[in-house]
Amino acid sequence: MEKLRVASLFCGCGGTDIGILGDFDFLGKHYASNNMEIVYANDIDDKACSIFKENFHIEPDNRDIRGVKSEELPEFDILTGGFPCQSFSIVAQNPKRLGVKDEKGKLFFEMCRILREKQPKCFIAENVKGILTANKRNAFPLILKEFEESGYDVKYDILNAANYGVPQKRERVIIVGFRKDLHIEFEFPKAVIRETERFEPLKKVIDSSVDEKYFFSQRAVEGMLRRRESMNKGRAQDISKPCNTVGAHLAKVSLNSTDPVLLIGERYRRFTPREVARIQSFPEKFQLTCSEAAQYRALGNAIPPVMFWYVADAVKNAFVQNKLI
Repeated sequence: MEKLRVASLFCGCGGTDIGILGDFDFLGKHYASNNMEIVYANDIDDKACSIFKENFHIEPDNRDIRGVKSEELPEFDILTGGFPCQSFSIVAQNPKRLGVKDEKGKLFFEMCRILREKQPKCFIAENVKGILTANKRNAFPLILKEFEESGYDVKYDILNAANYGVPQKRERVIIVGFRKDLHIEFEFPKAVIRETERFEPLKKVIDSSVDEKYFFSQRAVEGMLRRRESMNKGRAQDISKPCNTVGAHLAKVSLNSTDPVLLIGERYRRFTPREVARIQSFPEKFQLTCSEAAQYRALGNAIPPVMFWYVADAVKNAFVQNKLI
């Protein structure tokens, strides 16, 4: 069977692409190949590109996508893109969410430009749940309309990574479009785990011993304790349940933020980069390069590979059922 060719925009360190390719292991389960190959990758973050290259042996195009002409891209069947989400995130309240009024929020138009000019068979886009309510709920209908007017039958769904075997509660909006002339009725993957008591727990992916540098000082703990009740800080995780969403700024996490932390005995600590990778469902063999700050940022921005594997598998099945491969 001929492989489906994928162009990966805003690829980051490659969470999307691990899921697209398949053939990896996580928490004792093997995720089979999706019979796809990455023929082009693009991201403006040079550190994320470096991590991507180390793991996929592909040199991502490091240019601003706005300066990349569609004719420069190789032929491909599927366009993927987790277009920058900072403008839409519900945690991005200072400054207030700008959505499509913000320059980063306009980058989905670049996906649409490439879709219009290249007309691949399919696209898969991803963003935070906050995109649904951005700009007083005006941003998302605009985004859907742009994708539809690019020539695609478009569907979207909200997927929670925990429902797919990821030890993290992470809700994301997934948008899938097939070219209108193909007349494909796409169905999103059903939740694999519905009962919350069967979710993968955080304790499966944290280390029993870590370097002292990951623990918060006693002064930081005392400062948090003085403000915890009034400010809901010091969010220690219940390790028998999935972790709360990990973000891109974990290198700067503090006990006075809303970021998840661990309480080990009577001591608080932050996650190590490898723990964040596991929380996100990256396989153990995934190589973490560059500084720890770069690793935290890249991993926190990534799409959970296991969750995206299920989306890619559903897309592949749509291709097979409609005899497109």
